[in-house]
Amino acid sequence: MGGAFAAFSLEHGVDPAVFQRVIREAYGSADAEGMIPMVETGRLPPEEFEVWLAGVLSEGLERAVDPRGLRDRLFSGLLEDERMTAAVRRARRAGVRTGLVSNSWGGAAYRRESWGELFDAVVISEEVGLRKPDPRIYRLAAARLGVPPPDCVFVDDLLPNVEGARATGMAGIVHRSAEFTIPRLEAFLGVALEADPGEGGPAPGG
Repeated sequence: MGGAFAAFSLEHGVDPAVFQRVIREAYGSADAEGMIPMVETGRLPPEEFEVWLAGVLSEGLERAVDPRGLRDRLFSGLLEDERMTAAVRRARRAGVRTGLVSNSWGGAAYRRESWGELFDAVVISEEVGLRKPDPRIYRLAAARLGVPPPDCVFVDDLLPNVEGARATGMAGIVHRSAEFTIPRLEAFLGVALEADPGEGGPAPGG
């Protein structure tokens, strides 16, 4: 997500520090009535959120950011991490129950076509009225998976979200790269998540 935001900032001249402040305030505060918490829990129309966010991102710009289609433009730079996707497929094939817990800004950026083959359970914040890092959303995900929280491991690129999962008894990994995350998942799950270099054929999901 950070890479997509950085690309948008570069293209539109937005100060990256403004984005950092928005995310820090959204996930570093218990305020449930902020604009991001409200859109993520389905209590604010996405179009109203775009108008607000465009105003914030226009700070210091000669030409204001256009709010129309802002969410789609923000997430257009998202790239799939193919190694992580392949690791999820490999875990599921090995019998590990897998799930997605996502905070949504109104459904933008989701490519749901492959979810059925990747996840046993999907929890989207706007659909359930809960958001990370509220511990209740992780408990809901664990219940849908049929796995007790202490037997779950949660991966997210934001520390507050990982801390919310840890509050339920889950293990938590702050994702920075596949090189960092996959070995830690393998250690927790006891499953090989990448093809051995000596194996023939394409990697899972390739």
